[in-house]
Amino acid sequence: MMNRIPEAFKPKLPQKLITSLKTLDQFDEAAFCAVHESGEQVNSVRFNTAKIKMNEGRWPAVISEPPFSLDGRIPWTRDGYYISVRPSFTLDPLFHAGVYYVQEASGMFLEHALRNILDLSLPLKVLDLCAAPGGKSTLIQGMISPASMLVCNEVIKTRVPVLHQNLDKWGFANGFVSCNDPRDFKKLVGFFDLLLVDAPCSGSGLFRRDAVAIAEWSESAVNLCSRRQQRILADAWDCLKENGILIYATCSYSPEENENILDCLLNNYDCESRRILLDPLWNIIETCSANAKGYGYRFYPDKLNGEGFYLAVVQKKSGTIHHSSISEKLQAISRKEASYLRKFLPDETLQFARVNEQIHAMPANLIPDLLLLKNCLYLKKAGIMTGKMGSDEWVPDHELALSTGLNPRIQELRLNRPDVLKYLRREDFTADVQTKGWMPVSYQEQKLGWVKILSNRINNYFPKSWRILK
Repeated sequence: MMNRIPEAFKPKLPQKLITSLKTLDQFDEAAFCAVHESGEQVNSVRFNTAKIKMNEGRWPAVISEPPFSLDGRIPWTRDGYYISVRPSFTLDPLFHAGVYYVQEASGMFLEHALRNILDLSLPLKVLDLCAAPGGKSTLIQGMISPASMLVCNEVIKTRVPVLHQNLDKWGFANGFVSCNDPRDFKKLVGFFDLLLVDAPCSGSGLFRRDAVAIAEWSESAVNLCSRRQQRILADAWDCLKENGILIYATCSYSPEENENILDCLLNNYDCESRRILLDPLWNIIETCSANAKGYGYRFYPDKLNGEGFYLAVVQKKSGTIHHSSISEKLQAISRKEASYLRKFLPDETLQFARVNEQIHAMPANLIPDLLLLKNCLYLKKAGIMTGKMGSDEWVPDHELALSTGLNPRIQELRLNRPDVLKYLRREDFTADVQTKGWMPVSYQEQKLGWVKILSNRINNYFPKSWRILK
C-alpha cells in the first residue's frame, strides 16, 4: 500500500501553511509533519464493476495475470482498494480496457457522500463541473442509474482529451463531455439534481505526491484560488434545481479554500448544510465553518491512509424550475444503419441519434437532453460514438469496442500479453484467425479496440493518440 520516495525528494512543508492550520480542530502538527517527512506514498485503484467483479477482495479467476496485488479495501468505498506496489499502469492492458481507474483514496469518499445524500436509483441529472481528468466522473457514473445523465465539463481545452478518453474507457452510454466556462451553465437554469465542484485549488493536500505543488504554494496562491472558487460557484449556482445537492471538494488544507467557502455559500445563497454519517474508525475529521457552522470533512494523511482532502455538502432550498423550449429534432438513422448497430448494441433501452453525420447511442430518455445540451454547450462527447456506415459495412468507432453494452456474442480476437502490447503500440502482429472483417481485440476477456481481418494481414485500428509510446 505504501512506497517510499528517496530522501532527497522528501517534501519540505511551507511554514506559513503549518501556522495557518494550527487553529484547526484536531490538527496534530508533529504527526502531520512526520508523515510528510516519511516519504511514504499511498497507492490505490477503483474498479469498474460493469467490467469486472472482484471476488471478496480478490481478482476473479478470468484474470490469469493480475497486474498488481490488492492490499485491502478502502473503508469508505465498495470498489476501491489499496495496492501494495505501484506498477507501470501504461503497460497494463486492463488499464487501457477501463477495468480500473487509478484514484487517490481520500477522493473516493465522494462515493460514501453520494450514498448518504441521494437516492441513486432515481433518474438524476448530474454535472461534474471541473471534471478532468475524470476520476470522480467515472466514480459517479458507476453509481447512478442507467437512465441518469452525467455531464462532465472541463474549461481548459488541453485537459478535455484525457477526460474524454477516461469516459470512453469506462464504457457507459449516459455520459456527456463539454468544454465550457462555468458561466455558460447559466443557460441551464434549474436543470441539474446534483452539482459536483471539485474546485481548482492550491493543491497542498497532494504535497506527499507532488513536490512541484510545494514549490508553487504561497499565501497569494491560496487567496487567488479562493476567489476563483467563489466565482465558479456563483456562476454555476443557478443551474442547480430547487432541493438539488451541491458537493464541494478540494485537495487543499487551507481554510480559505474550504470552510470559508462553505460559509460564503451558506451566507449568500438559500441553502443548508447536509451532514454525512461517519464511521469513527475512519478517522475523518468533521469540521464546522466559523460563521454559518456548516459541516465539512477533512482528511489528514497522519490519521488515515490517504492524502489531504476536504468535502462539504449543501442543499439548495429554493430555485427556478427548468423549462425546455427546444423544438429541434434529430435526423433519423436509416433502417440499414439501425440493423447493423443492433448487432453491436442489442440493448433496446439504447436509442441511436445522428449529430453532424455521427451516430451516438444513449438511453432513449436522454435524447431530448442531448438536443438541449448541444444548443447550450460545446459538446465533445455524447453517449457512445458508434461509428459510421461505409459502402457495404458498418465501420465501428473505438468507443463502441469499450462500451459495456457491446454484444458479448460478437466474435473477438483474443491476444496474449506480448501481442496485445503490440496492438496497444499500434504495431503489426500476426494471429491465426479464419474470420474476415471487423473484430474487437480482447485480453483476459476485456475489450480493447478494433482490428480488421483481411485475407493477407490484420489492420490495427487502435487510436493513434492513445497508443503506448514506451
